[in-house]
Amino acid sequence: MFTREGWFNSGDLGRFDADGYLWLTGRVKDVIIRGGHNIDPSVIEETLLKHPDVLLAAAVSKPDAYAGELPVAYIQLVSGARTSATDIGDFVQRHIPERAAAPKEVIILATMPLTDVQKPAKAELRRDAARRAFREVLADVADGKFSVDIVADPVKGNVAVISVSGPAAVRLDIENRIHERMKAFAFAYVVQWRA
Repeated sequence: MFTREGWFNSGDLGRFDADGYLWLTGRVKDVIIRGGHNIDPSVIEETLLKHPDVLLAAAVSKPDAYAGELPVAYIQLVSGARTSATDIGDFVQRHIPERAAAPKEVIILATMPLTDVQKPAKAELRRDAARRAFREVLADVADGKFSVDIVADPVKGNVAVISVSGPAAVRLDIENRIHERMKAFAFAYVVQWRA
């Protein structure tokens, strides 16, 4: 459990900020941690795949200011299926063995992104979940004149790049509002201004 240098090997990935604080940015293992509850994504995926209209399923974490992470599910339906995300969510709520593992959101994709070995590309889906979470959190900050992209960083893990447009006179106010919303997340971010 301890490295030769004396570090505790928890399986977490992290970074130190300029003030010396350690921020956890992800995990080596594919686990969703919701308010201290460890959730195995396979529990969610196996439940989703029991639905007759679900062809492919992947469960990933979505950043959350209160719980740290929430489980979300991405699915690809079988050809011709007309099931809604709400119907799939209700199905999972009724059939999942762990209540805390029930996904807070089900997203239907036309085509599931896959890795070279034809498994769901979870890194890409985690970035999409983070992008959706931060767009929602920042929706009213800059009158909708912003975009969020999640990019991989070799030191910080994933970084949210928040691009904003607006007059110079309101930039400080908007940046302060962004910082106020984002401080609740253990997720690195940068603010960029567009002309």
